[in-house]
Amino acid sequence: MQAYAHTVTERFMRYVQIDTQSDPTANTHPTTEKQKNLSNILAAELLAIGLSDAYTDEYGYVYATIPATSKKQVPVIAFCSHVDTAPDCSGTNVKPILHRQYSGEDIVLPDDTTQVITTAKYPYLTTHIGHDIITASGLTLLGADDKSGVAIIMDMANYLVNNPQIVHGTIKIIFTPDEEVGQGTAKIDIAKIGASYCYTLDGGEAGTFEDETFSADGARITVHGVIAHPGYAKDILVNAIKIAGEIVAALPKNEFSPETTNGRAGFVHPVAINGLAEKATIEFIVRDFITANLSQHEHRLESIAREVLQKHPKASMDFEVWEQYRNMKEILDLHPQASAYAAMAYEQAGLALRNEPIRGGTDGSRLSFMGLPCPNIFTGMQAIHSKHEWIGVKDMEKAVEVLVNLVQVWEQKTI
Repeated sequence: MQAYAHTVTERFMRYVQIDTQSDPTANTHPTTEKQKNLSNILAAELLAIGLSDAYTDEYGYVYATIPATSKKQVPVIAFCSHVDTAPDCSGTNVKPILHRQYSGEDIVLPDDTTQVITTAKYPYLTTHIGHDIITASGLTLLGADDKSGVAIIMDMANYLVNNPQIVHGTIKIIFTPDEEVGQGTAKIDIAKIGASYCYTLDGGEAGTFEDETFSADGARITVHGVIAHPGYAKDILVNAIKIAGEIVAALPKNEFSPETTNGRAGFVHPVAINGLAEKATIEFIVRDFITANLSQHEHRLESIAREVLQKHPKASMDFEVWEQYRNMKEILDLHPQASAYAAMAYEQAGLALRNEPIRGGTDGSRLSFMGLPCPNIFTGMQAIHSKHEWIGVKDMEKAVEVLVNLVQVWEQKTI
């Protein structure tokens, strides 16, 4: 691909300027209508590239097909990225800045000079000295999560369509809304995709590859107090808000939480507390790489809460648990070729694949359990969900190369 004039940077710079922030409080699909603005653009651009079946559905999903150039019956491979950006930081009026031939100096973002990107804080920057990088302007996130993945897939499609001598099987493209709020596969049509395997483009440093995520549950404690007029509440009122606070305060201080764990250690994390004196709720997320450990964490959480409730005999509580997603490795271990072929594609691109677990989840977690085994490939995104977000152009271009290699490996390995 040395002679190829990549389009990934130009595409990325355009896409990040389109506000596609999702909304965790909404019950619609997509959670924000503005996500469709980018989805519609992507479908139109795929049609312009030459993918005649590209379209956006009513929920903001984009589907398209790159026809096979091989005469073999190659397994259909899909590539997936999400169009939405996180609610954690503003995604309105993003101003991407291309820093050509980055020299290693501190980067002071112009629209808020208190926002400074340094190699001390982000050592991976040193691997981009002499190369182009992209940042936001200091007031917003950049949107590399996951518009870098979107741009990489679009550039791959552009390359393959314009180089029909590259031999590959049928390739499916999917862009999803609402991944950042846990709804990325809520309305996806697996049958419409029609693929045997999928790869998300939603990872970090060049060379990283992820086929393992947390398994995840949600949990809710509802405390029922006893309400009374505060002026006449002596020996009657049992304040559910105070009991909820006691439960949170009773959680372990030095373990069992995201702020005290790393690596493969799981945790229980209170994410919201709401209510009135009569009834209060605490929302939790429960995470572990070993699915069986989730029930142990949940039993411990419930025991802590019930021990608090023993001090308040007039109060009561409900404890609920629901599944959110599961560790995709449970599925991918049954399909080792998905990871093995990726390793070959990385090697052909001059990269040593570094397999790392994700202390989180991706669309790939749910897709894997929906019958579409789906590990995760790097894009280069760094400092995501923040005003310091940045990405290296060479990483995005290298990811395009990996995808082009990967579809050829699948074709070559098909007998």
